[in-house]
Amino acid sequence: MDDAKTRILAASSELFLEGGYDALSVRAIAARAQMSTIGIYNHFQGKQGILDALYAEGFERVVCGMDVQDPDPRAALLHACSNYLEIAERYPAHYDLIYGKSDSAYTPSPAASAVGTRAFDMLHALIARLVPAGTGGAARLDAAMQIWSVVHGFVSLRRHSIAEVVPMDHWHERALPVIALVADALARGELPRGSHGDGSGG
Repeated sequence: MDDAKTRILAASSELFLEGGYDALSVRAIAARAQMSTIGIYNHFQGKQGILDALYAEGFERVVCGMDVQDPDPRAALLHACSNYLEIAERYPAHYDLIYGKSDSAYTPSPAASAVGTRAFDMLHALIARLVPAGTGGAARLDAAMQIWSVVHGFVSLRRHSIAEVVPMDHWHERALPVIALVADALARGELPRGSHGDGSGG
């Protein structure tokens, strides 16, 4: 990515974190990036293009974090979850955009959404290695959702005002043992209620 695009996305992520969707006017982005509005349009097709780029960039970071090469399924999953926690902490604007603090006025393009699908597919693949052989596709999907829900829960608590009441020091280290407990239960075949481990569902 060239320097101008990097500056535009950095400025956009700062503005989004400060004021959400409404803060992302092309004029405001240009001012923050110290370039002309024409310069913005030379690289992106307005606000939608910038949001799509941020959305895809956020999920690309998640994809990279999920790409763990470890022969031990449990270690691979925990490493991927640890990477995810670090990404959420390091790139809060991207996290807010891709996980719920965007706006009904923004709908990711199919290309941007495809990156998000790829991120979940990688988690699903890690789960498939962890759970007992013969576990059905529906059960693997439920297990992936369970792991992702736990990880998201810790990130949300860390970023919520509850963090002012409940000490969240060393939150990353506190999250991993809980994720490990869930992973160990899944590895033993203790699948989410309502799941089926009969090998059906792909």
